[in-house]
Amino acid sequence: MKKTYNYISDKSPVIFRGLLFIITIFIIVSLFPRKAKFKYEFKKGNPWLYETLIAPFDFPIYKSDEQLESERDSILNSVKPYFEFDSLIVKNNIADFSKSYEVKKQEFISKNFENLTGRKYFSFIRISDKFYDYAQKVLNNVYSKGIIDSPEIISDYNCEYFVVLRNKVAENQFITDVYTQKSAYTYSVEKINKFIENLNKKNILDIDFVRQVDIYKYIIPNLIFDKSTTENVKNELLKDVSITKGMVQTGERIVSKGEVVNFQIFQVLTSFKKQSEEKLGLGNSSKMIFLGHLLFIIICITGLFLFLLNFRRDILQDSLKTSFILIVVLMFVAIASITIRYSINSVYIIPFAIIPIIIRTFYDARLALFIHLIVVMLVGFFAPNGFEFVFLNFNAGIIAIFSLTSLHRRGKLFLASALVVITYSVIYFAMSITYEGSISAMKWEEFLYFGANGILLLLSYPLIYIFEKVFGFLSDVTLMELSDTNQPLLRKLAEKAPGTFQHSLQVANLAEEAVFKIGGNPLLVRTGALYHDIGKMDNSICFIENQISGYNPHDYLEFDESAKIIINHVISGEKIAKKNKLPEKIIEFINTHHGESRVEYFYRLYQKKFPDQTIDLSKFTYPGPKPNSIETAVLMMADSVEAASRSLDKKDEETINTLVDSLIDKQIANGQYENAPLTFKDISIIKIVFKQKLANIYHARIAYPEENITMKTSDSDNADK
Repeated sequence: MKKTYNYISDKSPVIFRGLLFIITIFIIVSLFPRKAKFKYEFKKGNPWLYETLIAPFDFPIYKSDEQLESERDSILNSVKPYFEFDSLIVKNNIADFSKSYEVKKQEFISKNFENLTGRKYFSFIRISDKFYDYAQKVLNNVYSKGIIDSPEIISDYNCEYFVVLRNKVAENQFITDVYTQKSAYTYSVEKINKFIENLNKKNILDIDFVRQVDIYKYIIPNLIFDKSTTENVKNELLKDVSITKGMVQTGERIVSKGEVVNFQIFQVLTSFKKQSEEKLGLGNSSKMIFLGHLLFIIICITGLFLFLLNFRRDILQDSLKTSFILIVVLMFVAIASITIRYSINSVYIIPFAIIPIIIRTFYDARLALFIHLIVVMLVGFFAPNGFEFVFLNFNAGIIAIFSLTSLHRRGKLFLASALVVITYSVIYFAMSITYEGSISAMKWEEFLYFGANGILLLLSYPLIYIFEKVFGFLSDVTLMELSDTNQPLLRKLAEKAPGTFQHSLQVANLAEEAVFKIGGNPLLVRTGALYHDIGKMDNSICFIENQISGYNPHDYLEFDESAKIIINHVISGEKIAKKNKLPEKIIEFINTHHGESRVEYFYRLYQKKFPDQTIDLSKFTYPGPKPNSIETAVLMMADSVEAASRSLDKKDEETINTLVDSLIDKQIANGQYENAPLTFKDISIIKIVFKQKLANIYHARIAYPEENITMKTSDSDNADK
């Protein structure tokens, strides 16, 4: 029973990851549009490559988007704005003018009573009554023609006349026959000035009164824009636009084999495609379509699974990493499905190049390109012009991968975005002139979508940060932050163990250069090297690089106790790293930088002191594990070589070469690198780099044959002492 339980427990992660792939398949199936895929591919200007196509059923010929747009534009240009003639405004304003005029007249008489005597008074009354009739006539004339309230609307419609509704009766009115408020003011001023000119210049009081009458206050628009009626008329006219132009009868030839697909044939084929997809999406056919979609998606996702199984099994063995890959695939398929289904925008606004950028940040370029290709193929199956979509996005993804080798330089992402936009634009331009045969028929708005795509590509930074925190990944940006020697933990190391800090810097330089030469991640190994010995902060005086006074605590300890202190710096380093929340990948460098090697110095002293005693090797052996990556393996080499090089009596070319060769060969013989993906060529390059760097550090001279080379030790463990 116990055996069965363990077996199930061991298989549970495998079952869980298998379920993740199955769930992904069914989610993608649900995102696929419920319609058939037309089996023929055709392009305007290209020959029909299939057998002669005969119509299997009657179907209408749909007008192209350009034709419909042209007809709608023509209708919109013919629509005139509607204005309501407000007779109430006319009536009220003229009535208000009459009341105001009488009040103003009486006030003027009262104010100028002494001067209005005799004939002057009767003359004033006569002139004021005459002016009142004249002003009424001016107002009536202005209002009868009409004062428009929104002259800018007329300009928007670009028309010579508009429609006026008088008592619900529509009549056309030329723009030149109505007033704006400004022109009505101008007209009334001219009329009043003309009235004043005809008065006797000696009748100063009469002229003063006429000037004081403010007729302009009562000139306000009485032709009010009727937006509701205008929109209703416009919509009714647009409803009458037919989306079809003719029919194709059953048995009628659509296109012959080899015939060039011109504009007319293209419209017929497009109409046939639309009707075919609608017919196949009905009844029992929809079940077969679902099955077809399911099989297609299974093939794509199985391809992804097999790729991971053969080339990136480490991802497949980790549920979190597997979930990350599948989430990225699902996220972009879902965005594309929603965009296409609801016609939100062009599908080219979606920044698919983010996929290889994100994957490349955490993994390698090959995996990034493969996942990008899987997503593009899945979306290309239901995207309009599938081949065009796949070709454009596949090339954009390649450019994104090649142009963005790292993210720690901010300008790189902007450059990658620009190159992706250029790639889209150039390929689309080439395709358009190939299909259309001219520039005039090109959809220029697509270039705006490409530009928006490039801007959205800059979302890579926040997305990488989110994925990094959620899934515990490590990006170049974070590595740059961690490798800053002003980080609190590194400052603390420099303060408590200055010799160890300097040693870590030298190891970082050695390892970084070697990894750069053999094709690893230089930034990762540099960061790991800076933190690999942080455990020495707990007992810094017990490590020889921190002993400056000549005092050595190991002189007063048993050899196994000394070995325990030396070994514990790995265990302490892991605790300190976890307390300071360093990423797991950095902690790996702490745990593996001595692998499962022995503390040879104290082991030999102990063996010499107790020759007949059976030695417990675990007391003198680091807990491991052994290095399991290029970066951790190179760090182990760099750490041992740099530490041992300090103990050389004579630092010349020969002693350095001998030291490097002997140390690394010994580690290889002890099986320390059996889990690391290193080749003999890699190790050879690493040795050359270490020899050159150490020679530069110590300014080593060429050794003469007769010189003797002496070393205190060839082990890094002595340096630890």
